[in-house]
Formats: sequence, C-alpha cells, structure tokens
Amino acid sequence: MSETPTPAGADGDTPFELQYFPPDPDLAEMVSSFYFVRIDMPLFDEVERADRPQFRIMSMAEGEYVFPDGHRFPAGRATIIGPTSGSVRAIGRGPLRIYGFGMMPAGWATLMGDHADRLTDRAIDAADLFGSWIDEVIETLVGATDTAARLVIANNFVREILKKNEPAPVWFTRTVDKWLTRSASPQVPDLVEATGMSIRSVERMTKHYYGLSPRMLARKYRAVRAASALARGECLEEAQLGDAFYDQSHLIREMKRFAGATPGQLARPTLYTEATTRGRKQMTGKVSPLVSDT
Repeated sequence: MSETPTPAGADGDTPFELQYFPPDPDLAEMVSSFYFVRIDMPLFDEVERADRPQFRIMSMAEGEYVFPDGHRFPAGRATIIGPTSGSVRAIGRGPLRIYGFGMMPAGWATLMGDHADRLTDRAIDAADLFGSWIDEVIETLVGATDTAARLVIANNFVREILKKNEPAPVWFTRTVDKWLTRSASPQVPDLVEATGMSIRSVERMTKHYYGLSPRMLARKYRAVRAASALARGECLEEAQLGDAFYDQSHLIREMKRFAGATPGQLARPTLYTEATTRGRKQMTGKVSPLVSDT
C-alpha cells in the first residue's frame, strides 16, 4: 500500500520521510495524491516548486509559508494552500508530522466554489472554512494507529468536505489536462480549439480552476515537469522535453521561477526534492500524468 521514497542508505532512523499514496478511485478527479511526512529534525526549511492546491494537517502549528510575492502565512494545524505561480518556501519546526493531499482542479473548484480563483499564491486556515469541526478531524487523523487507518480517514474526509458543495463539471479540466500533457510546449490556440469556446471564456475558466492563465499554466507545467525529470537524474530528452525551451538561459529562468532551483542545483537535489519527485513518479499508472510526471 505504501509508496515510500527513502534516501539511499537511510533506514527507519532517518530524520525525514515522505510517503505518497493514490486516492481511492472515486476521488481520482478530485485528489492528486495523499502524502504523509515525518520530520524529526529541529528545522525544516525547503523550497517547494509551483504546485496545485494543497490541504495540510500538522501535528503542531509550527510552520510558515513564504509565497512568490513575499507574502508570509503562519501555518495552522489545518491549512488550505491555493495554487501557486512560483516556488514557495516552506518552514517547519520539528519534530513534526504532516498529513496532506493535493487537489485536482475539479476538487479545488468544488471545495472553494466562487472563491477558487482568489487564493492563488495565498493560504487560509481551514478552521475559517469548516469551524471547530476540523479540530475533531485533526485529532482523529493524528491519533490513528497506522498508515492504513489514516488513509481511510483521509479519503472519507475528502468525500465529506466535497459533498457539501455543488460538484464542478469535469469536462473542462479533462480537456485542459489533456492539452497540458499532449505536448512538451502546449499552445493556447490548441486549447481554445479543443474547448470550442472563446479565448476570453477559456481564460476565465482556466483561472478559476487552475489559478493561472492558460499561458502561465503551460509554462508552469513545462517547468516543473522538466525540473522533476532532472531531479530524478533523467535528461530532458528522456522526458521528451528536449525541445521545450529556447536555450539554456530560457531553461534556467523558467526553472528558477517555478521550481526555485537551477538545473545544476536540481542535479544534486535535497532529500525533500528527491523524495517528492521519486515518490510521485512511483505512482505512474495510478494517478494522472500531471501528478506522476511532476
């Protein structure tokens, strides 16, 4: 059941461990993956690449997020993080346990409704949305005896919070996801043609579901896909991204913005970056390529 990336030479005493798990089949278009993190070090200070929305529960409210524009948000025990347009600095003080899940665009829009496009590069305390009920969920999840029990709790929690709102139509997100994964460098006119809508409508819906314009979304996906490949020790040609960037300078700029690191730095990834990229790749075939390739 476990998808556990463990650094070479590490054992159960390693100060950091990250596990990824695919969602139950009925949640596949709502949740990208579940993940459990164990941090047994005094300070966790890492750069996270631009990502989809996240819902994170922490054993203690000991952390902070620094967004691309410099905005800082103190992490509560349950935090909802919107889609991000660039790399984010994540800070936590250990020992700490994090139980989280990424949200696919349809899940994000279903959860947040009309507010979905207002949280790009921002976060909120989940208690502001769910009230004190979230405290019961936190204690149940943190107090679970093993991983299998936590996965049952996590999947059921997602079902509960999503059923309270009108489900988002998935035809549009399926079209966009296919557009993003079909080409190494997706072109906006191709998306407009695939949807049969006007460019203005496509822009509006993409910002609502994904938090970014189609052009920025394509840049983000291309950059994090390339960054993940490099962090796994692959060359861009292996990842079918050899012609995705104009030149080396373009590659470096895009990587720095969306992944928070240069190609040279990604060739020597931190334990966190390596665990993230390898852990997601291990879910190939169980989740969308938008998840496993990034």
